[in-house]
Amino acid sequence: MKEIFYDWGGLNVALFHLINDVHGGVLDRLMQLATALGDHGNFPLYLFLLLLSGYVAVLRQPHATAAHRHAALRWLPVLVVFSAGYVADGWLIGALKPMLDFPRPPLALGEAAVHVVGKAELHHSLPSGHASFAMLLIASVWPLLGRRGRQLGVAFVLWVGLSRISLGAHFPADVLGGYLLSLGVVALLYRGVRELARRLVQE
Repeated sequence: MKEIFYDWGGLNVALFHLINDVHGGVLDRLMQLATALGDHGNFPLYLFLLLLSGYVAVLRQPHATAAHRHAALRWLPVLVVFSAGYVADGWLIGALKPMLDFPRPPLALGEAAVHVVGKAELHHSLPSGHASFAMLLIASVWPLLGRRGRQLGVAFVLWVGLSRISLGAHFPADVLGGYLLSLGVVALLYRGVRELARRLVQE
């Protein structure tokens, strides 16, 4: 099963080398920036920015009007999903990483074959926590974004994921696993929020 769903018949390692073998001073710094932005430790900052943005968006609408209520109803689910998703996502990653205990590239391929920026990590490769958190952020705010915002959001998610491969921390399959994990969490949470809202309206 691992050969099919993780190794991809050798494609996982081939894609890793395709990305990781291309490096340099400026590129490495750009990838370090992406990894820093995708760190789950930034949750309080991103939550504060979302709260501030939501407050301003609601405040701009005339008080006690349909527009005011609509703005509040748009932002509240986003804040709930992002906050609850952070807890759920963190718990799942914390459980899956040691349970699966997949080797990271320097251990699996040998440190001489991997371009590592920063401290080499050896264990708990699947799923990528940085990729998962980046996806959690963008998937949570997706309903608020316009076309341009969604394009930038997708670019951000891909940038963070590529950075984990470029810096020698993860294989592409780890990044994909992180993406899928957060997408599933966000989808379930939005479904739950919509169902709760429907029942409250009916009561």
